[in-house]
Amino acid sequence: MATNDNIEPSAPPYSAQPTAFQQQSSSSTDIGYPDEKNASAPVQYAVDPEKQSTQAGSLRGDGRSSLPTVILRLVERFFWKVVQIALFIVFSVWWIYGLVKYRHTDGKGWLIPSLIYIAICLRIFFNFVPSSLVMRPVRTVWKHTAVRVYDRVPTHLHHILAALIAVAVFLIGTFVPEETGDNTRANRAISVFGLMVMLGLLTLTSQNWKLIPWRTVIGGMLSQYIIAIFVLRTKAGYDIFKFISDMARALLGFAKDGLIFLTDEDLANSNWFLTGVIPAIIFFIALVQMLYHVGFLAWFIQKFAVFFFWSLRVSGAEAIVASATPFIGQGESAVLIRPFMDHLTKAEIHQIMTCGFATIAGSVLVAYIGMGLNPQALVSSCIMSIPATLAVSKMRWPETEEPITMGKVEVPKNEEDEETVNALHAFTNGSWLGLKIGATIVACLLTTIAFVALINGLLKWWGSYWGMVTDPLLVDENNKILSIQLILSYCLYPVAWLLGVPKQDLLSVAELIGTKVVINEFKAFADLVDPKQKFVDMLPRSKLIATYACCGFGNIGSLGIQIGVLSTISPKRSGDVVKVSISAFLCGVLCTLTSASIAGMLYNDGMIDMS
Repeated sequence: MATNDNIEPSAPPYSAQPTAFQQQSSSSTDIGYPDEKNASAPVQYAVDPEKQSTQAGSLRGDGRSSLPTVILRLVERFFWKVVQIALFIVFSVWWIYGLVKYRHTDGKGWLIPSLIYIAICLRIFFNFVPSSLVMRPVRTVWKHTAVRVYDRVPTHLHHILAALIAVAVFLIGTFVPEETGDNTRANRAISVFGLMVMLGLLTLTSQNWKLIPWRTVIGGMLSQYIIAIFVLRTKAGYDIFKFISDMARALLGFAKDGLIFLTDEDLANSNWFLTGVIPAIIFFIALVQMLYHVGFLAWFIQKFAVFFFWSLRVSGAEAIVASATPFIGQGESAVLIRPFMDHLTKAEIHQIMTCGFATIAGSVLVAYIGMGLNPQALVSSCIMSIPATLAVSKMRWPETEEPITMGKVEVPKNEEDEETVNALHAFTNGSWLGLKIGATIVACLLTTIAFVALINGLLKWWGSYWGMVTDPLLVDENNKILSIQLILSYCLYPVAWLLGVPKQDLLSVAELIGTKVVINEFKAFADLVDPKQKFVDMLPRSKLIATYACCGFGNIGSLGIQIGVLSTISPKRSGDVVKVSISAFLCGVLCTLTSASIAGMLYNDGMIDMS
């Protein structure tokens, strides 16, 4: 069933409970009721008493319900209420016990259990009480406070004041903390300057800079910065995202158990991509399909989308895809709005593709965490990318048409899900889908890396005639092998400087970004954590910035994947997909660079150790 969250509350449609006679008669093949298809058909009331008794079963001859039927109805009516009350009691006891015994224990604490308990209580509470009873007073207070202040400000000053507030937040959060080691205010200033350069470049290259929705841009960049502050500077933010990353890492263990059953423990403990990443992807996609079938994932994504729709004023389709991409991937998130694909504007298609290039999916997030990368940086980067993509895409390709999903947030029901019998069936179908996606990833990696190796082989041969080395053992600071990565490392050298990378690591970070764009983020991450590579000696600041800069699907292989997926979903829009694809690809890469720039503004040696 499609769910629909409108910004304004509306009364639910009235639905009367059917009587026992209506239930019985609707299931009987001998009693006809007029409907839309045969409104003129005569209504037949003649019923065989024996047949009626057999089919109804719940009606006595005197019209009274039998005792088993009454009990069954009572159970159906109060079962879920009793279950929810029991859950409330169980989790209340759990929360109080944990609060008393473990509130000062490392690794447990009080924050995460309290947040989980509050979420469960709110969910149970709103199952019994309409949300309008709470939201209407909140909306009334909001309209008589913040809205009145906003209305008193002249219209032509709205964007100017919002921009000034955003700049003030950026400057205070960046320059107030003390200097530590290489994290000087000068390096932070370079990161601020780099972000300004990227925003200026987007404005200059915009399809129509006069139509840029500055509310979306300012709100998106400010949201991105606040999320980064929450994660990188606060203990609560660290604890929350550490909990999320720990839970994501635990998924690897579950997939590993299945792999051990199929093979052996030695193979499962190997660091191969085929055995360490693909099983986790297959398991996660199967789990996502099951959660989507039972309605939890659609509900969760919809709440996320409503927030960004309300705060950043984007269309419902854009909000849904932006909110879903970090959780279910670049191709799968577009499937959520399949019924709308034929009617999307070019700006919406551009935004959807930008989302896919700017973040990584949860299915590979767990794999990258298992490689030993900074888990908080990976998880926070995925969340930061949501407002970042909305801001960057709208600067590069502003809306010039009227989206059909403007004003509503609706997650349509998947057509394939209609044929799914139950959650187990959905999980099984998800396993098959995960296997196909895993095979696609393996094939794309194999062919892309092989093709890049071919080009590098030609460049190495050509470079040998210029006196460049060809033996990897002879590579040092003065002798290098000519390759695509080397060429891009020098081309991206200014980009690394704009991110605030320390001088001694500029070329290394630029090479990692080049590897991510040409091959993929997995190769860049593998090089970053490889103890045999030079990147292991980089400064912690450089490693953190590089992690953010590479955390996205912005590579040449993903460009082909997105074009193929969206063209398959909507063949009639394939021309528009190809038309905006290069721009969306560059915007997606730029989104990850803005996150890296913000990380450069906020990181300092005195902050919580997240390595």
